[in-house]
Amino acid sequence: MPQKLMMFPRSIAPRVIARREFLRRGGLSLGSMALMHLLGRDGVDASTQPEARAKNVIYLFMAGGPSQFELFEPKETLQRLDGQTPPASLTSGKRFAFIDPGRAKLMGTERAFRRHGDSGAPVSELLPHVSGIVDDLCFLRGLTTNEINHGPAKLFMNTGFGQFGRPSMGAWISYGIGSEASDLPGFIVLQSGSRGPRGGAPLWGNGFLPPHYQGTPFRPGPEPVLHLESPEGVEPEEQREFFDTVRALDRLQAGNVEDNAINSRIAAYEMAFRMQSSTPELVDLSSESREVRALYGVEDDRPSFARNCLLARRMVERGVRFVQLYHTDWDHHGDPDNNLGQPLEDRCREIDRASAALVIDLKRRGLLDDTLVIWGGEFGRTPMSEVRLAIGRDHHIEAFTMWMAGGGVKPGFSYGETDDIGYSVVENGVHVHDLHATILHLLGIDHEQLTYRFQGRDFRLTDVHGHVVHDILT
Repeated sequence: MPQKLMMFPRSIAPRVIARREFLRRGGLSLGSMALMHLLGRDGVDASTQPEARAKNVIYLFMAGGPSQFELFEPKETLQRLDGQTPPASLTSGKRFAFIDPGRAKLMGTERAFRRHGDSGAPVSELLPHVSGIVDDLCFLRGLTTNEINHGPAKLFMNTGFGQFGRPSMGAWISYGIGSEASDLPGFIVLQSGSRGPRGGAPLWGNGFLPPHYQGTPFRPGPEPVLHLESPEGVEPEEQREFFDTVRALDRLQAGNVEDNAINSRIAAYEMAFRMQSSTPELVDLSSESREVRALYGVEDDRPSFARNCLLARRMVERGVRFVQLYHTDWDHHGDPDNNLGQPLEDRCREIDRASAALVIDLKRRGLLDDTLVIWGGEFGRTPMSEVRLAIGRDHHIEAFTMWMAGGGVKPGFSYGETDDIGYSVVENGVHVHDLHATILHLLGIDHEQLTYRFQGRDFRLTDVHGHVVHDILT
């Protein structure tokens, strides 16, 4: 049976939920205060925890691996060597999903780039709105990861491990510092695109953590959570009596056995009751001005990435700790419907305005300082072409680009550099484990101390790896 260690010792596990509930109902902050108190209870020096720069996270996940060469990384040498064979020493022993290294050809990009803002960050013509906010962004241009295929790579980016069973980052954060929201889940997932991301629910799952830390997926449309409405003919008072009775029975059983599932069921019933009034108001955008809806590109009630970005802002305003938006169809190999031509243009058009609007809107509302926004996929794309029926690029784990904004990272800043053709990192590389350690640090969590005992071992999001990238912090 899984047991809590370090953050929540087994001996006090049943009381942790009760204390959190008390703090929520009392209107007190559950962030660094709860973390410091619990670490202190376990003999860990609370003064060693980093100062929290961010309260919330909005993670814009571009599922499929957007091409850095078409979006953020122009390479003059790669343009000049277009069509040539790369040196064998560059590709020897490297892993690719589909490319035969012996037949690979270098490929430049057909997309035009310009430098923007005071920072002079290069952004392609495909992202005109993101180009306008580069002075608010911190680009990580030397990211590396371990997993070459989509499912494992998404798991690795979200859980720090390439196989099923580990808690997601949102679950770890919810476990570590709770949520400020009293009537919404602390970890919410929104999706857009033609299908769900490869990897599915484990990407936002709780793994071996108690179930109430997993992400709650919101469906598009007026009914984001199924079966949330009261049954016809059941009055609120009757439903409240039912929940109180179930809770009393569950707590009676919890007093006899130690079972995380019972405590999670109590929490789920209570949250469902509170969400009956909060969720309809949350997803109703009629209170947003025409100017705000136009800023994001929300034209109607149809599901879209733009609508999800606006919902994400409304969620962090209400105290939701971690909001993750998945937008799919970024896997541009070179199939007729999946290449670097029109399909890539379509994806960029779907996310460009809303991604920029989210940063702009958070900033003008005074929320960006407390909210960490992250944009990126599970890996990058190769500087070599993959020719199918159209032109595309293969998966690339050696070097790719993401950006972050707000929440304590340096604005108008670029960190990391790749070689002349963008194949390998040559300066200031950041591994996914380092990214995770840095995100936790920004939230006031030491990644080495956020642990959970499972099957006789202490686990953490960063496993036995990870270093905080202090150079990108304000």
